[in-house]
Amino acid sequence: MYKKYLALSAIAATASAADTSDHWAVIVAGSNQFYNYRHQSDTCHAFQIMKNNGIPEDQIIHLSYNDVAKSSENPFPNTLFNKPTAAGTPGIDNNLNCTVDYEGNTVTAENILAVLKGDEATAGGKVLKSTEKSKVFFYFADHGAPGILGTPTGEYLYADKLHEAIKYMHTNNMYKEMTMYIEACESGSIFQNILEDNIGVYAITATDATTSSWGTYCSPDDKVNGKSIGSCLGDLFSVNWMEDTDAADIKTESLQE
Repeated sequence: MYKKYLALSAIAATASAADTSDHWAVIVAGSNQFYNYRHQSDTCHAFQIMKNNGIPEDQIIHLSYNDVAKSSENPFPNTLFNKPTAAGTPGIDNNLNCTVDYEGNTVTAENILAVLKGDEATAGGKVLKSTEKSKVFFYFADHGAPGILGTPTGEYLYADKLHEAIKYMHTNNMYKEMTMYIEACESGSIFQNILEDNIGVYAITATDATTSSWGTYCSPDDKVNGKSIGSCLGDLFSVNWMEDTDAADIKTESLQE
């Protein structure tokens, strides 16, 4: 797992102060098809966490192919569950009121970078309009390999291009503090020996530069209300940070905690 620890007295970007009016979130599911259920379930859960903790919905930008909930393979149509429940206990539907701003073939590496850089002309939709006073949270869930992250269109988001976007944001005063969580195999390679210590970014990844990340709540633990979904419900790193966030007092819990 790759971490950048900064001398920030860091508190999570999602809830580091009571006033969340200048907090922003960019949330990306980088895959499609039902067997990748977990990525879109992860990002809708993350969307709910951001919204429930006071980030204005127009300051949450969600990119997802958005095909899993409505898939004919989904035993619970138009729903996404990130955690199993026993028979007789309905699950929490994270797809309920989960807004997607970029879907289908608009979920591209170019648009992800444009959203981060506030480049409305390129993205053609919602982008970050954060300032030097803002706290920005970036969360990405998908497959990866050394130096790359996947997108549902088949192209790659390269570590150097993501770093260029981060540097652009820093140079153009687009955040006070930025927190980045990456869920992907070999995701440590996205930041290792690349991300500087002095630009106000706290980055954490599901694994290091050479190791796979893992799904969780997979068969036979993929049951909601006792019924199997037929795919992993979440990713291990993502489920852990989100279940902790759901349970903890995130107004006082630090990133290192």
